[in-house]
Amino acid sequence: MTKLNDLRDNDGARRTSKRLGRGIGSGKGKTSGRGVKGQGSRTGVSLHGFEGGQMPIYRRLPKRGFNPINRKDFAEVNLGRLQAAIDGGKLDAAKTIDAAALQAAGLVGNARDGVRLLARGELKAKVTIEVAGASKAAIEAVEKAGGSIKLPAAPAAEG
Repeated sequence: MTKLNDLRDNDGARRTSKRLGRGIGSGKGKTSGRGVKGQGSRTGVSLHGFEGGQMPIYRRLPKRGFNPINRKDFAEVNLGRLQAAIDGGKLDAAKTIDAAALQAAGLVGNARDGVRLLARGELKAKVTIEVAGASKAAIEAVEKAGGSIKLPAAPAAEG
């Protein structure tokens, strides 16, 4: 039995750091592996992305794509995890499963902009699910198992 005063890391778990500037024989003496003089030899250097005054590559290359600032960020739940939670008794298949129930069961940490149901895995239980979104395959799988999915009404198209 191991005693508290005998606890220590496994051999090789922690590598001792190379001691810099301790003489020529150490292999890291004098300049400590930093080369000679200049900005790079000093502390507080910030050369990342700097190309000596030449236009840096991140400004030379065109930007692509569009990242909408108001994009929804869904918490994702797969059918397989849903079934496992039902089998484990964390969710009651007889009641409506919504974001709060999923959070209480530990399938979702933070519901963010709502929960989106995805189709990975297999669902055998007949359940009623109320979520913010679901993939077509997930909707088909739930209906095939005899359940139903309630999604929020789509906003009316303007124009």
